[in-house]
Amino acid sequence: MTETNWRVRPEMRDDAPAVRAVNAAAFPTEAEAALVDTLRKDSLVWLPGLSWVAEAPDGSIAAHALLSRCWVDGVPALALAPVATAPEHQRRGAGSAVVRAVLEAARWYGERLVLVLGHPEYYPRFGFVPASRYGIRPPFEVPDEAMMALVLDDSASVPMGTIEYPPAFGV
Repeated sequence: MTETNWRVRPEMRDDAPAVRAVNAAAFPTEAEAALVDTLRKDSLVWLPGLSWVAEAPDGSIAAHALLSRCWVDGVPALALAPVATAPEHQRRGAGSAVVRAVLEAARWYGERLVLVLGHPEYYPRFGFVPASRYGIRPPFEVPDEAMMALVLDDSASVPMGTIEYPPAFGV
């Protein structure tokens, strides 16, 4: 199944258990599933319309991508985390489809900057580059190529400084 075959849409209230199940199945622990649950309860960082799912042909949730509020030197930005695909749908384009959709939604909402800590072989396909190119750094040690940034709107300058994640991230 290719990426163009996935139906993507914003998460709906009734999707929460299925989103939790996808995140729990996609990672070795339930930490990411718990992260989504905790972020969902924080009205300062949970942004309606920026949690998206990809549906399998049978209507079940195949993949999930979440953008939540973070800051760089006090300037609002978005953190892309987690991105999860149910094991039976991995490597079929569901994850890519939902990431592209949530990034497009962020553009539509007028967001300017997205940050992701992830695989440097995967995220550049969406336009991410090392965050250090913009003078952005995480509040913890990670390989430079793993902390990435995507500027959605380059009409204003990109903030420089340290990323401040919401308390739910535990950093």
